[in-house]
Amino acid sequence: MAAVDVLESDFLEGSRVLVPLRLVPNPPDVQPLQCGPSLRQRRAARVRRLRRRRRALATSVLVGALTVLAVPGHVFGATTGAGLSSDLASASVLASGMDYIVQPGDTINSIARNVNPTSPLAARKLLIDELGSSVVVPGEHVLIP
Repeated sequence: MAAVDVLESDFLEGSRVLVPLRLVPNPPDVQPLQCGPSLRQRRAARVRRLRRRRRALATSVLVGALTVLAVPGHVFGATTGAGLSSDLASASVLASGMDYIVQPGDTINSIARNVNPTSPLAARKLLIDELGSSVVVPGEHVLIP
């Protein structure tokens, strides 16, 4: 391998400046330049980097799974206190925590059917526990459990 050396003396030829170049051979004792770590070190660093990435991915998957498990059950379709699923509770006329005024002709069973159309027995039991009796009077305020 050889190098090119620019000589300091330049001369003019017409209107152009010519810079003479000469070929300089490499001295035999000069080692080729080595920049950076060796191939073995680069491969080891790549393996360590891949392991870190895999560990980070596994950790993020684990944290995500634990986060999903920590979310309350009603988000995933659990039941309300009256035994009604969250979807049906939001669609029914009466929801938990509402203040219902008893109308003429209402009974505990009809109110329980409005609270939980799929399983009114659970809602009936909660209404009886709330009122302390199985009789309702028109105009009475009932807190829906």
